[in-house]
Amino acid sequence: MQLNRRSKKAYFISFLMLLLIEISIAIWIKDDFIRPYLGDFLVVILIYCFLMTISNLSVLRALMIVLLFSFAVEFFQLINIVKVLQYQPPKVVMIVLGSSFSVWDLLAYTLGILFTAGIEFYHNSMLRKT
Repeated sequence: MQLNRRSKKAYFISFLMLLLIEISIAIWIKDDFIRPYLGDFLVVILIYCFLMTISNLSVLRALMIVLLFSFAVEFFQLINIVKVLQYQPPKVVMIVLGSSFSVWDLLAYTLGILFTAGIEFYHNSMLRKT
C-alpha cells in the first residue's frame, strides 16, 4: 500500500514548529526526561518533516531512512567516532552527534518514528474517506 504524501508546505511548517520546540527545549529545559527523551522523540519527527520537505521520497522510505540515520548517529556515539577520527568538530556538530550511547535514545527514536507512521497512516485513511 502506497501512502500519499502531504504537501511540502505542510511538512515545512511542521519542521519549523518542531525546530522551535527543540530549540526551546535545548535553551530552557534542564531536566532528566523532557530534554533527553522527549527531545529525541521529537528530533526524528523533525528530521522526517525536513526530509519530506526537500525530497520526493515515499512516506515509508523516508521513515526508514530517518530511523536508520538516527540509529547510526547513536552507534557512532558508542564507538566515540570523534575520537576515532581524531577530529574536533564545531560545538554545534557535537550537540547534534551527542556524546554518549543510550539504548533509551534508540527507544525514543523508534517511538518517534512509530508515532509519525501512525499520524501518516491516520492522515491517509482520512483522505480515503473523503
